[in-house]
Amino acid sequence: MKPPAPTRRDRLRAMLADLKMPGALEAVDGILSEVDGGAVSAAEAIEQLLNAQIVLRNNRRLQTAMRSSRLPAVKTLDQFDFAFQPSIKREQIESLHELGFLDRRENVILLGPPGVGKTHLAISLAITAAEAGRRVYYGTLAGLIESLTEAKTAGNLSRRLRVLTHPALLVVDEIGYLPVSQDGAVLFFQLINARHERSSTVLTSNKGFEEWGSVLGDEVMAAALIDRLVHHCHIVNIRGNSYRMREHQNLLQAGPDRRRKKHGS
Repeated sequence: MKPPAPTRRDRLRAMLADLKMPGALEAVDGILSEVDGGAVSAAEAIEQLLNAQIVLRNNRRLQTAMRSSRLPAVKTLDQFDFAFQPSIKREQIESLHELGFLDRRENVILLGPPGVGKTHLAISLAITAAEAGRRVYYGTLAGLIESLTEAKTAGNLSRRLRVLTHPALLVVDEIGYLPVSQDGAVLFFQLINARHERSSTVLTSNKGFEEWGSVLGDEVMAAALIDRLVHHCHIVNIRGNSYRMREHQNLLQAGPDRRRKKHGS
């Protein structure tokens, strides 16, 4: 007896498997059911099918980036509360998340007091870049200098600098929170100099540029560093209240029961 001819659904599933589109393959049955029921048009079904594959691809890219980039958390632009920080130009931040600055090898510097969202925005840029298939790397200033110092001691500084120059986007977080030795400042300058006009760097600092000399322990070094960073740069000044202080105040107002729930006690 001749086996029944494969249905259109079967053929679609086979083609998606052949094209290695597991996201679309997982979603196709549900989407076709909606088409059969008249809930979506053919064009809408194609859009949903492709979107399912894109979502899976982006999730996989993000998982890979989280493992290799040392990003401390997933913080996205959608999660950022612009209403709480009216000093930020939303159009500027959204434009940066289109990633044109990466193609132009420009830098982004986020300045402002602690707790205003600098790290959140820096990580959200890295997340967006990772989802777009760009290689990213995250480190605090102290952590990056420590790794460079260890590499120098081991005689591998040139190799370490090449590794840190390769990512399309490097996030340098927490400039100004801890003092930097003169040797550390020199190593950091070498890193920024190596990336200058080759790759983009996003930096966050709770200190204005006029204070970077005291942070790095060398006014001349700081001036040369700033000169390279701002040559092609987007500067975001955040002047607002601390998110962490807001959370703390909300917990105080909520009473002891909610505080115990918040801290898992």
